[in-house]
Amino acid sequence: MRLPHDSLAFQMLGAAAAVRAVHEGTALPQAIEDVATHLRLDRVADAATRGAIQDLAYRSVRQFGTTRALVTQLVTRPPGALVDSLLAVALALLIEGEKGDGSKVGRGGYSAFTVVDQAVSAAASEPKTAHARGLVNAVLRRFLREHKTLMPAVLKDDEARWNLPAWWLKLLRKAYPEQWTTLAESMNARPPMTLRINTRRISVRDYLQNLANAGMAGTAVGDQAVRLARAFPVSQVPGFATGDVSVQDAGAQLAAPLCELSDGMRVLDACAAPGGKTGHLLELADVHVTAVESDEQRAARIHDNLARLGRQAEVVVGDASRPGDWWNGQQFDRILADVPCSASGIVRRHPDIRWLRRETDIAKLITEQRRIVSQLWPLLKPGGILVYVTCSIFPTEGEEQALWFGAQLPDAIRLQAPGQLLPGVKAPEPAGGTLAGQASLPSDHDGFYYARFQKRA
Repeated sequence: MRLPHDSLAFQMLGAAAAVRAVHEGTALPQAIEDVATHLRLDRVADAATRGAIQDLAYRSVRQFGTTRALVTQLVTRPPGALVDSLLAVALALLIEGEKGDGSKVGRGGYSAFTVVDQAVSAAASEPKTAHARGLVNAVLRRFLREHKTLMPAVLKDDEARWNLPAWWLKLLRKAYPEQWTTLAESMNARPPMTLRINTRRISVRDYLQNLANAGMAGTAVGDQAVRLARAFPVSQVPGFATGDVSVQDAGAQLAAPLCELSDGMRVLDACAAPGGKTGHLLELADVHVTAVESDEQRAARIHDNLARLGRQAEVVVGDASRPGDWWNGQQFDRILADVPCSASGIVRRHPDIRWLRRETDIAKLITEQRRIVSQLWPLLKPGGILVYVTCSIFPTEGEEQALWFGAQLPDAIRLQAPGQLLPGVKAPEPAGGTLAGQASLPSDHDGFYYARFQKRA
């Protein structure tokens, strides 16, 4: 049975395939792209369908802890991989908002009855799931009948309640005994769409007027940051195509200003893809930037982003921890080391990370972070500044690393920096006063850690 592309059933089946791929280890953006390719969805003609599949997939992955517990409770035998994911997609819609009481739910404003009906149609349309259409119908209808008793029972389990792995919750409780629930809740919230304004081209005030003229509402939330009242496709955002603005979280916008740039400096942007920080560096001053990225495909995205901004950098495909393979011997005035990490601070934007990461990954990442910074330190001029950045909220990748660097790096002087930024928590003002770009930073930012070191002249 062929399903219309604009039907909820077709979109649920596509989302289920993407969710299944995440369970098998594929990152969610890649999983969605693979599904779109398999379904032969055109980027323009099928943009609405692609968007709906993406929306459903992201909802499902955010609620995976809860839906997995519900399926375990409601199904006596494993229903099969794709059926399991289809149930997860449908249940994620039903438990959202009014917890399945019949109110309209989801992006399309569907009733609970419609969600069930379309889930059954989705199952019936696919040979791999057709045998389970009766099961899908029975499970979802039972959930609607019994959700008032099912949900409290299921949510006694921490993974189901917080939609985070048990090991992740253990680390949160240990690091933030008084704030861990706030952090856990923030990880399941929908992130804002925040723009970085290229103030060389347009002031924040003038850009806000441009937004208003386009019928969009926005608020200034930093020296160069504007948060939109609601998200829009970038194709609709005024000035995006011409490089007046870029999409970048308010917390991430601190990185480039913390480098304290001056015209003529040589700057190394290590682990640079997709190039958001590279572009910001070039917007702040007339500097020569070397952007190093180990993945060739991701390095290509740096070129794409810079082309939109009308900026140029020397993009090098290479391993930041092996500068001997790509460094020409000229030292840098500034090094921005945005190192690989657990990405625990950005899971509201990338909800698949929590399910793809393993507790054993943390120790490996800590070792890699130390290796990268230690290898980059000799590339810094005396008097130069290295900015260490992670998008993590785990102290082992933040303050504990900064203490290690301060003790191990020769001639390193630790400078004032924001330290740990926690999502959903207002950043405290540093003891020495505010830093560039931080004075008006709101609590609605992702999680980052920042430390700065100057090499003794």
